[in-house]
Amino acid sequence: MAKLRSSSSLPVTTSQGPVASVPLSTRMCISAVGGMGAATFCHPIDVIRIQMQLFPYRGTFHAAKSIASTQGIGALYSGVTAAYLRQWTYGSCRMGAYSFMLNRAKSQRDGPVPFTQKLLMGCLSGGVGSFTGTPSELAMVRMGADKRLPEAERRGYKNVFDCIVRVAREEGPTALWKGSGPTVIRAMLLSSSSLGIYSECKERLPGLAPALFPKADSASTMMVGTTLSSIAANLLCTPFDVVKSRIQNQPAPSKGKPAMYTGMVDCFVKGVRAEGPLFLYRGFVPACIKLTPYTTISLILTDKMMRFVTGKSGF
Repeated sequence: MAKLRSSSSLPVTTSQGPVASVPLSTRMCISAVGGMGAATFCHPIDVIRIQMQLFPYRGTFHAAKSIASTQGIGALYSGVTAAYLRQWTYGSCRMGAYSFMLNRAKSQRDGPVPFTQKLLMGCLSGGVGSFTGTPSELAMVRMGADKRLPEAERRGYKNVFDCIVRVAREEGPTALWKGSGPTVIRAMLLSSSSLGIYSECKERLPGLAPALFPKADSASTMMVGTTLSSIAANLLCTPFDVVKSRIQNQPAPSKGKPAMYTGMVDCFVKGVRAEGPLFLYRGFVPACIKLTPYTTISLILTDKMMRFVTGKSGF
């Protein structure tokens, strides 16, 4: 039987051996650093995704070429400061809290943690982290789309903090959580599928094909796990991602006039009516192109750093 200690900072012993127990704050910091590494590499694809969700382009490559030629190469890194802040608010909670809960669950049972429990852990950590990180998410969307707007409508934010302060001052503090409904739902689905499937793949693949996947932490196991989890996450999340971007980028209504969208459902209905059902999957290709390397880099980097610090896998 497992011998449990009451303090979360002390090691816990199970029938499978010692499991390093690390404070939640440490796991969150490691997760934020891992997320920043992924964001540095993937942010240009995120800018392309955001602009495709908001403006008409013929495709991913047309969008990339148009952004670079009309707005400058630097436009592909518009809003990168918001992406970094997002990792310390949303990413740190999403991966750090999930890692903490998963390792606690492993320490309290003899067998593997059920897949459904992993999905619930991802759902919870993603939802809490997303609500906390919605202001930085809103800033990233607005800054990533700003240079594509007509010059008279550009907001010209200097950085993520300028954006957050101005939105709070000009539109009210609650405007920082504009689009929080689809943002939180998207994050819950994304975290549940990406983290849960990745953890499950690491457990099951070595047993299914040991020649291809020699161990849970082998490069092949991690790559296949992150790829499968990314595809599943994209299929589930893209409709909510499109709606989130539309709501967060809508301008403040003129005095006496209604907002462009009254909420998530209104945005869904208006978008499908005006642009057809495929409206829900606008920007799917760049989202897939971005999420696969982003998930791969962030999860593997965080996993390796977690192993270095704790001696055990983070996921």
